[in-house]
Amino acid sequence: MTDKVLVVEDDNDIANLIRVNLLEIGIEIEHEMNGQLALQKAIDSHYSLLLLDIMLPGMSGLDICRQIRDKKPEQAIIMLTAKNSETDRVLGLELGADDYMTKPFSVRELQARVRSQLRKVHFLQQATQDQGTSSEKTLKIGRLSIDQQTHQVMLAEQILDLTATEFELLYHIASHPNQVFSRSQLLESVWGYHHSGYEHTVNSHINRLRAKIELDATAPQIVQTVWGVGYKFNPQGVAP
Repeated sequence: MTDKVLVVEDDNDIANLIRVNLLEIGIEIEHEMNGQLALQKAIDSHYSLLLLDIMLPGMSGLDICRQIRDKKPEQAIIMLTAKNSETDRVLGLELGADDYMTKPFSVRELQARVRSQLRKVHFLQQATQDQGTSSEKTLKIGRLSIDQQTHQVMLAEQILDLTATEFELLYHIASHPNQVFSRSQLLESVWGYHHSGYEHTVNSHINRLRAKIELDATAPQIVQTVWGVGYKFNPQGVAP
């Protein structure tokens, strides 16, 4: 089945550049310039990935991201932002974007980022099809259970609603208890790339993960910060 990507971008030159280079790697493209119409398409249809510009007529990409996360929490989203709009990048990630790219971007980087997100989408789709079957890939640490096959996470018998990227991040650090990972290492392991300047991606996903897994996200006991180094998974935080 061919992957379909919705490109929400009001600059036709950029949209055409994206179209040409994603068609080159076998991805079907739909393009929408109006934010309100794009939101309706994203809700009514199935897309493997959304590429969302922030500044759009009708509705901003940030508003689209927020509403899509409420209605389709599993939807993969990459935000497209201007080089100097750091606030928008951080806000987009906090609202639920899986990744972001600053314009202008290279063709190879675009293709690599899209491929990385689609790998997560395909894994999640396969996990959904396998739901209910026995799994030998369940990671159990104290009160926490992470099933890699079904993508189900349970903490103290409560199911956590994680995006595909949040799941990959949690599974990775929980598989290596007490090991400290730098932001660069997590970018490479979870997102599949390492480009300087994209550390906001890791920071925001850690914040989102803490909001879902910690009793008090302001004093995390499970996903902890090691100042000046990075983050680690503390198994004592989920001890029975």
